Amino acid sequence: MNESSFYKKKAALEAVEFIESGMILGLGSGSTAWYALEEIGKRIKIGLLESIVGIPSSSRTAELARQFGIPMGTLDDFPVIDLTIDGADEVDPELNLIKGGGGALLHEKILAQNSRRVMIIVDQSKLAPALGTNCKLPLEVVPFSLRPMLSYLESLGAQTLVRTEKAGQRFVTDEGNFLLDCKFDPISNPRELAQNLKKRAGLVEHGLFLGLATDVIVAGEHETQHIKS
Repeated sequence: MNESSFYKKKAALEAVEFIESGMILGLGSGSTAWYALEEIGKRIKIGLLESIVGIPSSSRTAELARQFGIPMGTLDDFPVIDLTIDGADEVDPELNLIKGGGGALLHEKILAQNSRRVMIIVDQSKLAPALGTNCKLPLEVVPFSLRPMLSYLESLGAQTLVRTEKAGQRFVTDEGNFLLDCKFDPISNPRELAQNLKKRAGLVEHGLFLGLATDVIVAGEHETQHIKS
């Protein structure tokens, strides 16, 4: 396990301590959140957690939850989530986030908006003075809008790439959409950018998660910080 993975797992284990039996959990996507899934499964297996229901944010997360023995439900049955545990690609000092590196930003944002508590787990490298400093902003767009959307993003000053799989084909989300990865300069006004993006037909969702995180757990070399909004 490399240093980054060690810190991710450390943050995930800290977050799992906040889970209580009977909770409805939002299950994030991406490597950091998957460490939490593994630990939740272990605690269910030995009886430390009971009557847990997980709402997965992606088909990949659902697959892992099944492997780890985590019972699952849907938002139709459980529209209010007690606690969502998820990772992030970047966190600013106000606990605003960029998410979407794992390709599930739409479902992750739906879970976050319907959660009483949103706990973000990261290693120290994900902290930044402003969003966009070290990280591209993912956007989920309908395929029909791709070409004009690229032109619109260029007008906003973004350098944009269509996300592809390792084999070279375009990445397709669980909802059948494309992902664009947009490089802005550090984003001075995330709320203004979010408003400009949402004006555009064809943009399904953006990876700016503003005012949604209630807690951020940051694992680093010397300590694990728990930052609350």
